[in-house]
Amino acid sequence: MDYRIAIVNSSSFGRHFPEHIERLEKIGSVERVRVAGDCHGRELAQALGGFNIVIASVTPFFDREFFDNKRDLLLLSRHGIGYNNVDIDAATACGTLVTTVLPKVERDAVAEGAIATLMGCMRRVSDSRVAANEGRWAERARFLGNGLTGKTLGIIGCGNIGSRIVEILRRGFDMRVLACDPRRFELWADALGVEYADLDTVVSNCDVLTLNADLNPTSYHILGEDQFAKMKRGVYVVDNARADLIDQEAMLRALDDGTVAGLAIDVMHDEPPRPDDPYFNHPKVLVTTHISAYTQECLVEMGEKCVGDVERYVRGEAPVNARNAPVARG
Repeated sequence: MDYRIAIVNSSSFGRHFPEHIERLEKIGSVERVRVAGDCHGRELAQALGGFNIVIASVTPFFDREFFDNKRDLLLLSRHGIGYNNVDIDAATACGTLVTTVLPKVERDAVAEGAIATLMGCMRRVSDSRVAANEGRWAERARFLGNGLTGKTLGIIGCGNIGSRIVEILRRGFDMRVLACDPRRFELWADALGVEYADLDTVVSNCDVLTLNADLNPTSYHILGEDQFAKMKRGVYVVDNARADLIDQEAMLRALDDGTVAGLAIDVMHDEPPRPDDPYFNHPKVLVTTHISAYTQECLVEMGEKCVGDVERYVRGEAPVNARNAPVARG
């Protein structure tokens, strides 16, 4: 078979580790394809015309309309652990195999990234750096921050990555932890002293809140007006999972009235976001460019997984971490 491979919207795959591209080129032609973050449906199918294997980033959106118009797609390998931008049922009906990176690959890197941006926000690191570069040393008292030790951590979504964040902050900073998750791992929680609670209890009692839930209909805007109204004043929020876990308009009001002291966010609704996105240049918001998984160790393993997906597929071997079992092609 003639394989044509598209690397879609990924700014990292094959950039730091070109051997991943070289291995794919032994299988077929390889091209990078860039489309708008919100591209989907027939438009996306046309943009990927002729390609039968895709390595995809967190965008664009491979919805039912896309698969209805892209019946020749054999494999979609997500360069990441999330797949909320892929309609799995539609892919299955179309005969497209969907695979993702193993959760453990990103666990440490993304958890460490969340804590790095949280502390950068709480300790005013970026603001202080700008002042230092501009010679404004006398203004250092302006960059008074807040500490983590002994505070109460609230976490929404305590699975693969969230649980690692908890382990680091509980053991390293002696934080009390309140966790909200429909799945409960009681032995793990008991060993660490983690308290499971409902959403209202978590947001009402935390000093720091981290969002690590999957994005689905039940978690969309899980942090909204009602939750901000229950918070005490001066909470810090970190989100390196999905932007739409937060109602942005409600967050902006909470930042402006002091309910939220600072937001560290590594994910945006559209990536790249609009230049006029209100999070940009907000004095209480630290935006980073979706870099939580960007460590040498993590990226090489992510790339290995995606290349391995393609190699196994063309050899007719069983996939690793498949999200579906596609119907047989006629």
